[in-house]
Amino acid sequence: MTTALSPLPDLLALPPARAEAIRALAPYLRPGRRVALSTHINADGDGCGSEVAMAGLLAQLGMTPMIVNPTPWPEMFRFLLPDEALDQSPRGAAALREADVLIVLDISDVKRLGVLGDTVRGLKIPKLVIDHHIATEDPAGDVVVSDTSACATGELVFDLARVLGLELTTAVATGLYVAMLTDTGGFRFSNTSPRCHAIAGQLLAAGIEPEDMYRRVYASVPVGKLELLREALATLEVDPSVGLSWISVPAGAMERFGVRSEDLDGIVEHPRSIAGTRLALFFRDLGHGKVKVSFRSTGDVDVNALARGFGGGGHAKAAGALVAGGLDTVRDTVVDAARAYLAAMGD
Repeated sequence: MTTALSPLPDLLALPPARAEAIRALAPYLRPGRRVALSTHINADGDGCGSEVAMAGLLAQLGMTPMIVNPTPWPEMFRFLLPDEALDQSPRGAAALREADVLIVLDISDVKRLGVLGDTVRGLKIPKLVIDHHIATEDPAGDVVVSDTSACATGELVFDLARVLGLELTTAVATGLYVAMLTDTGGFRFSNTSPRCHAIAGQLLAAGIEPEDMYRRVYASVPVGKLELLREALATLEVDPSVGLSWISVPAGAMERFGVRSEDLDGIVEHPRSIAGTRLALFFRDLGHGKVKVSFRSTGDVDVNALARGFGGGGHAKAAGALVAGGLDTVRDTVVDAARAYLAAMGD
């Protein structure tokens, strides 16, 4: 005896509130306007991919896009740029002041724009935000498309393309695929929803080669990254009583191994992968009395709440904070707080 399969839901159907928010953005996207696109400090795959995809979509609308980021474009994502001239980040605030519209992607807090934050606050042009992080009290714009259920900001840009009837060109599809691929950890993290896979299928149908994307994103690392990882793993510490693991990189290590900020991506996954770990921490000493802390979790541990206690934030299972102090002091303080946080949660 066979059992009939239930009809599958329409995975590509837009949530009504999301579609309405996108339509509220549309009046600002007028032909002839110059649009600045920006994302957070040390842009990741979601930030870079969403920017490139958005640039391609805006060009279809007759707009002139430019990317203006607070930190240099990551070398590992340079293949995404259809034209090097698209990236006007070296011109910084001067480029922002030439824009008629600003679109900030993958940021819920204007402070994440770093050196561009004050300039953005002072701009008298329409400032739009497309993001999937938990909202803060200081967003980078007034007109916001925000949905924490989206697997990546790239998912929201995909939806914008659908609402506005725009084409998934090769450059647009590549940017969106990289955005979703990286923010879901290669479609492995808990934010990998059925809808995320359905959208990825649309991007593959548009001509994306998954093996090529894997090679470019995950299989083209410099040897210095592995040498840095070897040194970092020597600092690994584990507290199995609460399910806490942490790892550290001292000041000057990146210079010694000749690596960039993007080469640190994924290091925190090593302590998170330890059996029994519920919360993993990665401490990177930036020098000058600042330590960047990455928080990652498994199960029902909400690291966003923990990171907010240190002036940071992000997602429930992935967050970050920039903490003042030396590496040893910051590490002791954050580890003690994380240990207490986990103990209070219980098993």
